[in-house]
Amino acid sequence: MIALTGKVALVTGAASGIGRASAITLAEQGARVALLDLEEEKLQEVKETIMSSGGECIAIKTDVSDSESIKESIETISSLWSQLHIVSINAGINGTFSSIEELSPEDWTKTIDTNLTSTFLTVKHSIPYLKAQGGSIIITSSINGNRTFSNIGMSAYSSSKAGQMAFGKMAALELSTYGIRVNVICPGAVDTNIESNTFRQEDKLKEVAIPIEYPNGNQPLAKRSAKPEEVADLIFFLASDASKHITGSEMFIDGGESLL
Repeated sequence: MIALTGKVALVTGAASGIGRASAITLAEQGARVALLDLEEEKLQEVKETIMSSGGECIAIKTDVSDSESIKESIETISSLWSQLHIVSINAGINGTFSSIEELSPEDWTKTIDTNLTSTFLTVKHSIPYLKAQGGSIIITSSINGNRTFSNIGMSAYSSSKAGQMAFGKMAALELSTYGIRVNVICPGAVDTNIESNTFRQEDKLKEVAIPIEYPNGNQPLAKRSAKPEEVADLIFFLASDASKHITGSEMFIDGGESLL
């Protein structure tokens, strides 16, 4: 039997990057996967990839920062498959890179809503379905805001990622009553298309930029960015029974990048 046979998984941000890789990996391991994202065309491409390999999935256009949208999507999953066992939260943006002084309240709110509020909403609306038999929630946070604070201009992004960490640990304790595990992963640089949702205001960063010099000729420990599939492997581990006694944990997957 494949590791996740009989399990139902919800994956946000499933149209690209870590979310896409996670959805494909979970499907390969036997889970029925619900793909949630706003990018409808890319979502269909992921669905076709999974189904062409014999996997079972559905694609639902969803705004995870909107309470009614995510609630309706989860109700659709329940009506089709009756159960929910795995929630993989990956939706997010880098947002606007700007000094704190120049960052607009609107840009701050957009990043917080897309990254952090959506995490709360996804977990909140999943709980009634996870409670029936227990399950696993995996929140994709970042080294930024948790172990790395040197990326000037990312105050909103780092705050949202630190918030995910705190929320995940609070949720782990609260939801342990129902046999629901919650863990937070913190990738470093990953080869994804998140740059398409990054808006760099370089002219507003010059005054606050802090030069950082690494030892050994400015070479970080991590010689390359992670592949989305490598992060997906960690998500699969946390979704499976192999991690059944792990909850409230933070796991860094960055090749040592954040140690410098």
